[in-house]
Amino acid sequence: MMVDLSSFSEEKFDPKKWINGAVQQRHPQDPVEKHLVDLEMKLQMASEEIAASLEEQSSAALLRVPRASRDVLRLRDDAVALRSSVANILLFLKKAEGSSAESIATLAKVDTVKRRMEAAYETLQDAAGLTQLSSTVEDVFTSGDLPRAAETLANMRHCLTAVGEVAEFANIRKQLEVLEDRLDSMVQPRLTDALNNRKVNVAQEMRGILIRIGRFKSLESYYTKVHLKNIKKIWEDFDLKQQSNKLANEKNEVEKVSSNFDSQSNLMIISYSRWLPSFYDELLLYLEQEWKWCLLAFPEDYKTLVPKLLIETMSTIGSSFVSHVNLATGDVVPETKALDKGILDILSGSMPQGVKIQTKHLEDLIELHNITGSFARNIQHLFSDSDIHVLLDTLKAVYLPYETFKQKYGQMERAVLSGGIAGLDLRGVSTRIVGVQGVELSETVRRIEESIPQVILLLEAAMERCISFTGGSEADEIILALDDVTLQYISTLQENLKSLRAVCGVDVTVDTVGAKKEAASHVRKVDFTSNEEEWSFVQGALQILTVAHCLTSRTSVFEASLRSTLSRLSTNLSLSVYGSSLDQNQSHVDNNYGSGEVSTVGKALLDVAALRLVDAPEKARKLFNLLEQSKDPRFHALPLASQRVAAFAEAVNELVYDVLILKVRQHLNDLSRLAIWSSVEEPSAYRLPSFSAYPQSYVTNVGEYLLTLPQQLEPLAEGISNTDTNAEEPQFATDITEWMFKVAEGATALYIEQLRGIQKITDHGAQQLSVDIEYLSNVLSALSMPIPQVLATFHTCFSTPTDQLKDLVKSDSGNQLDLPTANLVCKMRGVRLD
Repeated sequence: MMVDLSSFSEEKFDPKKWINGAVQQRHPQDPVEKHLVDLEMKLQMASEEIAASLEEQSSAALLRVPRASRDVLRLRDDAVALRSSVANILLFLKKAEGSSAESIATLAKVDTVKRRMEAAYETLQDAAGLTQLSSTVEDVFTSGDLPRAAETLANMRHCLTAVGEVAEFANIRKQLEVLEDRLDSMVQPRLTDALNNRKVNVAQEMRGILIRIGRFKSLESYYTKVHLKNIKKIWEDFDLKQQSNKLANEKNEVEKVSSNFDSQSNLMIISYSRWLPSFYDELLLYLEQEWKWCLLAFPEDYKTLVPKLLIETMSTIGSSFVSHVNLATGDVVPETKALDKGILDILSGSMPQGVKIQTKHLEDLIELHNITGSFARNIQHLFSDSDIHVLLDTLKAVYLPYETFKQKYGQMERAVLSGGIAGLDLRGVSTRIVGVQGVELSETVRRIEESIPQVILLLEAAMERCISFTGGSEADEIILALDDVTLQYISTLQENLKSLRAVCGVDVTVDTVGAKKEAASHVRKVDFTSNEEEWSFVQGALQILTVAHCLTSRTSVFEASLRSTLSRLSTNLSLSVYGSSLDQNQSHVDNNYGSGEVSTVGKALLDVAALRLVDAPEKARKLFNLLEQSKDPRFHALPLASQRVAAFAEAVNELVYDVLILKVRQHLNDLSRLAIWSSVEEPSAYRLPSFSAYPQSYVTNVGEYLLTLPQQLEPLAEGISNTDTNAEEPQFATDITEWMFKVAEGATALYIEQLRGIQKITDHGAQQLSVDIEYLSNVLSALSMPIPQVLATFHTCFSTPTDQLKDLVKSDSGNQLDLPTANLVCKMRGVRLD
């Protein structure tokens, strides 16, 4: 049996547990006593072995201690000796450092003198060489060796730079400038011939000469001048064709007059929008050919030469391009085509009165811009190897002819939208034709309601045109235009609303002949108007309410759409802010986007809006402030229009209420001065009721009107459901209930006001009035409206006999009665409370 002694060294060793474990490992047939005896013997032997080993190792360790002590003493002596040697070396180095510093300073002075002497020597050589070159340069020019002449002039330039501003060489400096101009003029004909005849070797040689004398601008100038002539011929082809067609047509007209039959049909005048794509195709083909040829002839410069050619081309034809675009936009409308004018002419005010910009004008302008946009994309692809700044300048030149139109785009849209608003049929209702005013009222409201979606479509189309034409760079201007035009529209609606108030009889107005009409209750009397016409006015007023709801919801949805559009613009144009910094700090782009996205920033720069914003930081700041504000849910894209819409809705609510309460007001007019209140009961031989058992006609008419009103309000729910598909049925009921309660409360308030105006009332009048009040209270209860305490107090006090009224008021103490009202009734009935 092997004994495992490793567990004895453990910190938490348990002897009992170890013994029990050892006993469990015995063979089942072995006795426990025998197993324990063997285990004890093995443990004793193991302990003896450990003790012997420990004694042997201790003796060996004691023998090694003196030897280790001697080694430590020797190492300490060696360390002391080493420290002394190092100190001596440091002392020696300090002495050497002092002497070497003086030597190095001396050597530095000697080196400075040497370099100055070398520079003086080189300067003297350059001066001598400059004098020699100046004397022999004429012979070089006479020889006709242009490369040698270029090399000579380059050496002279180098020598002049070396000698600096020395008075003795001022004449040579002037001579060098003259010689460089002379060599430049000698290169021009050869370079021009090489460019015209595609001589690659000669072109390369002439380019090298110009580069050697620092005249790369001359290379650009000569290259552009040669090819600009060819491109201008392509551009002038349009005018030539137009003139030839006009001459041919005039000739045909003369022949027709001199003969009895048509000799030849007229030639069609080519439209600019149809010709422009062909011009761009020919120009693109020409540039592609030049790109390929310059790749061979000028491999170092082709990425700048060909774009420079296009930039100069657009600069040369720019004014003509603008003029053609202006005339082309005018040709799409017969009115301006006959005048041979366009958008810019209309904006300048040089057109006859009444001629305005139309949607077709802008649509044709956008079509031309889209054609140019397709050409710009092809140019971007062709010049993709060019530097981003060169490509940027090139594309700006391509779009440059449209810049005049874009700067005035806000004015254009204002004119178009104002014309669109003016073209709507929004004439007010006539107040002169009696008997059909209800029909005209309904027709006027119908026209207003139909105009709302038309106006929203006009506004949406204007925003789409702005995005299409300017890429959103004029979003701030178009927003102002939309706001102003919406104000113009709402102002027209408010004017119509005034005429509607006059027709409905709720305002004082003056008719066309100047006769003054009475206000409110005096404009239309109940006796002179049929019941059907009365309800036609009510229905017309409810239609106006539907119009206000439609206008509010449509403008709200349109504003939300504008915010969404501005948010998309903010995302699309945000890269242009970083892209514009490419000119100054490329690392800024890398830090914000990563090196893998720089190309994306470069492409963003080439957006039609970003092309304008890069060179207009102030405009960009203003635009991005607007786009940042649009992210706030509280932002109003049309701030003034939103306020005016709310004011219009409030005015409509006032009109509707005045119309709905008008009949009540007419029936209750002069109620306080009715003769029945002061009437005395007539004596009779028979026992008769002292008052009428039925309410009077004025209150029954009011009651019948209030009870019929819910049926008249039902079309309100239908109108709202037609204008708001998201509205729910309970909302309809809420609107009807609110208006019903509002009218009922108004009628009650008018009635109470009339009751307060009664100066004196007899018992007979009080009894009749209590019946009238009870009838109106029953009507209010039928409408589920609570009875006001003031009205209940009037009923209680008027129905109480005169001799009991004082006790009633004294005993109530304000619990059931409204005391001021009760005191007023006591005064009317002549009852003294004191």
